[in-house]
Amino acid sequence: MTALKRFVVLSPVFVVLICVILIPGCSNGRTIVKKEPVEVHEIRHTSLLFDGKSLDGWEITNFGPQGPVYVSGNEIILGMGEGCTGITWEKAFPRTGYEVSLDAMRIAGNDFFCGITFPVGKNPCTLIIGGWGGTTVGLSSIDGKDASKNETTTLHNFDKNRWYHIRLLVTDEFIKSWIDSTKVVDFTPGNKKLSIRPEVELSRPFGIASWNTTAAIRNIHLQRTEK
Repeated sequence: MTALKRFVVLSPVFVVLICVILIPGCSNGRTIVKKEPVEVHEIRHTSLLFDGKSLDGWEITNFGPQGPVYVSGNEIILGMGEGCTGITWEKAFPRTGYEVSLDAMRIAGNDFFCGITFPVGKNPCTLIIGGWGGTTVGLSSIDGKDASKNETTTLHNFDKNRWYHIRLLVTDEFIKSWIDSTKVVDFTPGNKKLSIRPEVELSRPFGIASWNTTAAIRNIHLQRTEK
């Protein structure tokens, strides 16, 4: 008996190898299903924008009739005011090619508990979470239409005293956002004009605010990305 014949007869490994090499989809009798490719954005640099102890790097936004803002238990509390209450980043912030992530929670009130104003190149925009009666999610503004009236508008129910993980990804080509694992914004600006409502003008270039709502914010991260 030749060495090759002895290997075929004596080694079950040979049979497995033949199955893997010559019979696509053969794996313990199951069909191998190919997964769709996912978007990959290389993380270039990560910064923690909130140390859990102080408002270092932030200023309390002087909206006027805002509520109290303070740090408690590794959280930033945005107290309910008559309009916006928020914080604005005082240091340098990128114009594009970045991802912001944070956790936000509505404690009291029925309007947006997380409004993130951010730069898109030379233009500002705001991601609204839970506005217009508590359920509206979208971008303000697109061609002058706010988050309740444009193509990014969606409605979601938000529980009080529950944390939601929010991600915002901004590149030269698109703006995308997720709440937990659900994509809620997938927008390509193209030739459309981005702007913000006058209520959050003081949040530029990057700020976080609530409206007539007590909110909590934690785990604020900035990541520089590359497509």
